[in-house]
Amino acid sequence: MLAKRVDALPIEGDWIFEPKWDGFRALVFRDESEIEIQSRDEKPLNRYFPELVESLRAQLPGRCVLDGEIVIARNGGLDFDALQLRLHPAASRVKLLSRQTPASMVIFDLLSVKERDLRDEPFENRRRELEALFASARAPIHLTPATRESAIASDWFRRFEGAGLDGVIAKPASGTYEPNKRVMLKVKHERDCDCVVAGFRWYKKGERTALGSLLLGLFDDSGALQHVGVCASFSNEKRRELVDFVAPYRRDALAHHPWRHWAEHLSVEGAGQRMPGGQSRWSQGKDLSWEPLRPELVVEVAYEHMQGNRFRHMAHFRRWRLDKKPSDCTYTQLEVVPPEELATIFASGR
Repeated sequence: MLAKRVDALPIEGDWIFEPKWDGFRALVFRDESEIEIQSRDEKPLNRYFPELVESLRAQLPGRCVLDGEIVIARNGGLDFDALQLRLHPAASRVKLLSRQTPASMVIFDLLSVKERDLRDEPFENRRRELEALFASARAPIHLTPATRESAIASDWFRRFEGAGLDGVIAKPASGTYEPNKRVMLKVKHERDCDCVVAGFRWYKKGERTALGSLLLGLFDDSGALQHVGVCASFSNEKRRELVDFVAPYRRDALAHHPWRHWAEHLSVEGAGQRMPGGQSRWSQGKDLSWEPLRPELVVEVAYEHMQGNRFRHMAHFRRWRLDKKPSDCTYTQLEVVPPEELATIFASGR
């Protein structure tokens, strides 16, 4: 079951609110000794999170199906980068990481138990049974907090962002479980930021007649331009217009480009950041080649939150800032949210 993005928490109606976790969405199937953890796109995840399998076997009913999120919590927050590292082809590497950065499973829905299919039951009933099943849950298995009070949900939205949570989910209390339908609501954090445009990628369907995404940069304390992410999601008409708009900035772009070494040495990654054109195991064969632009354009983008020194999700174009100097585009303009310890959420195994 999916969620539709909205700008604010709903006021009218009967809703149950939960924190929105930033991890890998997963279904868990148990049939006695057999445990299967399945990703949202139906890929098996057992081999990547072996430490969860035995904990699930120890705490789940003999037959059940659960919906939840796999997360890695450390240093007082969620670490999505550490979570991505677990999708490694080498079993020895996965085993090592499972000890160094163990994952947790946050459960937020019960789809079946024993011989009962609960998907047609109201969510408030499923939640009641879920709470009974996991009243004594032990780490690394956790039951997500839930409330009917919008004031508490608003407080979560504010406080838990520093711990890496995405926002708040609102579920209809009387709603059934509807796979592939966006019947839940999600409210996510969004801010704006002025970034340097230092390159672009061609649109995969445009045959070099349409622009796919803009590569964004911010200057750090040393004056180096760091690649922080991309903005995309343009209309087809806008993609074609952008080709002409950026054309003047393509001339001699590589001559003094701050990312010139990335263009010349695509197999070498910078310290702590991914290259704009670099391949990784997450790319899955995608063409990540890029075209440099003289770093003279400034764009205002909307973003949700930072993961380390990069935007966690794709940023969204708002407007060009022709009135602003690229040198003004620094990390200091970003709002820093103090972390809320995950112990607040994970207290007593819940």
